[in-house]
Amino acid sequence: MHIAQLDAYLRRLGIEPPAWPTAPTADVLRDLHLRHLRQVPFENLSVHLGEEIVLEEKRLLDKVVGARRGGFCYELNGAFGALLAELGFGVTLLAARVHGGEGRLGIPYDHLALRVRAVDGSEWLADVGFGAHSLHPLAFGERGEQEDPAGVFRIVEAGPDLDVVMNGAPQYRLEVRPRELGDFVAGAWWHSTSPASHFVRSLVCSRVTEDGGRITLSGRTFKVTSADGACEQSELGTDEEVLAVYREEFGIELSCVPTVRKSQQG
Repeated sequence: MHIAQLDAYLRRLGIEPPAWPTAPTADVLRDLHLRHLRQVPFENLSVHLGEEIVLEEKRLLDKVVGARRGGFCYELNGAFGALLAELGFGVTLLAARVHGGEGRLGIPYDHLALRVRAVDGSEWLADVGFGAHSLHPLAFGERGEQEDPAGVFRIVEAGPDLDVVMNGAPQYRLEVRPRELGDFVAGAWWHSTSPASHFVRSLVCSRVTEDGGRITLSGRTFKVTSADGACEQSELGTDEEVLAVYREEFGIELSCVPTVRKSQQG
């Protein structure tokens, strides 16, 4: 990542030069993590717009920073990891399998998360690509309860792996072996093409709001959830209304309304 890309990424997160993070501290990581969740939406629009998903740093930055789009875990955490590394953090990519209930786990390379080392040696689990999850990084070595505005989290030993638990419910099983971005290509392909993937079967665009709530557009259903859990939902009637929500609420400019392709449904 060159200096102009770093500058543009920080602007994407609402940080204007020369107010750059001065050191890779835990507090800086916490601030960047929350900014990312607020500014960069979790979305799978590329799957339904016929856009190629390429897990290479330049392509991720072109999309997330240049085109001011979002993405799903491989893209969001891939880009965020590149930013953190450029700022001096130690960054390790980790693979995870999402819990599906009844003891079921998703495919290998189902999810990408980040193990991040700050300048003081503290280690954190950073994840800006799991949709509704912790707003702040979780202490990687802590095995007790960790309070977060989004809920109560725990990192639990699961044999050689770790289970990440939110409000008592396992979210994903995390491997501790270091990975590279290219390792996740097969997982991204599966989630982009398989009829069994929920990303193929549905549309989502979601981000955290300034008050700690969340806004989500699923097809034509727009949902606003406040920090206390209260929810308001509305159905958008026209294409113009849908495009306006993408533009005004998520900063995404689209020329057409994405729809789940019929060949993928069912």
